[in-house]
Amino acid sequence: MSKVYTDKDADLGVFKNKTLAILGFGSQGHAHALNLKDSGLKVIIGLYEGSKSIPVAKEKGFKVVTTAEAVKLADVIMVALPDTKQAAAYKKDIEPNLTKGKTLVFSHGFSIHFKTIVPPKNVNVIMVAPKGPGHTVRRQYTEGKGVPSLIAVYQNPGKDAKKIALAWAKGIGGTRAGVIETDFKEETETDLFGEQTVLCGGASALVQAGFEVLVEAGYSPEMAYFECLHELKLIADLMNESGISGMRFSISETAKWGDVSVGPKIIDASVKKRMAAALKDIQSGKFAKNWIAEYKGGYKRYNALLKKGEKHPIEKTGAKLRAMMPWMKKHSIKGAQAAY
Repeated sequence: MSKVYTDKDADLGVFKNKTLAILGFGSQGHAHALNLKDSGLKVIIGLYEGSKSIPVAKEKGFKVVTTAEAVKLADVIMVALPDTKQAAAYKKDIEPNLTKGKTLVFSHGFSIHFKTIVPPKNVNVIMVAPKGPGHTVRRQYTEGKGVPSLIAVYQNPGKDAKKIALAWAKGIGGTRAGVIETDFKEETETDLFGEQTVLCGGASALVQAGFEVLVEAGYSPEMAYFECLHELKLIADLMNESGISGMRFSISETAKWGDVSVGPKIIDASVKKRMAAALKDIQSGKFAKNWIAEYKGGYKRYNALLKKGEKHPIEKTGAKLRAMMPWMKKHSIKGAQAAY
């Protein structure tokens, strides 16, 4: 089992007389910035001119400067921008202003691992990745708790990279919950694999396929929605809280028997084989290459596939049924993209 680092293993004194910069003020960026500031550290925000986040960051009491200026002024710089936008920002604003002894922080290893960013050898490169969305990282901190986090060291010319990573994790509340050390390769490849095959890709495709099978067999879309999507949260929450065995303990015997006897026939060896092929594409860099090409080509296929998903009959049925559930938070997908 990996060692778990806690508050006693990290020292905020590492940042004494240092300036920390966060580039971007989206989901993770704003949470890191606010938590570090509340931990008594000097934090500035770097944003491109005209960014919609400038007034938001200023309103939260931050000094806001251009991305280039933030890199110049800061000792430790977090690149809290979307993966696809990092390389261009690095070339234009970050690289020309990086000097010996500075530290670059990432919350995901994509750009470093797939070398869309190749940092100079004279700067520390680390990762601090809370295992939760920004709003949870912020809320847990304000409640005196924290979100478990990962740290990694990619290069360490200053011989203090791990101390800086642990101090940053402490500043955002991560060491309150526990911090585990990984490396950029492991974090990036496992993260992409989880998103594609289980959490997002796998779950979405499974829900849509189940819905289609029931509707095509003549059942009402409302019943199909309840059984294939609505109740998924209940099961996911039970798994989250007490593991798969704990979830099974909480469901009926009939559901349990269906789980253990039918589940492995649906998600069978052929699915595992295709999952392994998806992992190979991640490990070889093929997925990253295709994703970067998609971004450079103007997101044509990406947007077409998203649009196709929005038109799936499950969305219409879901919107109608969710309107009957006053306890549920309503999120519109229009304009829901986090601001950077």
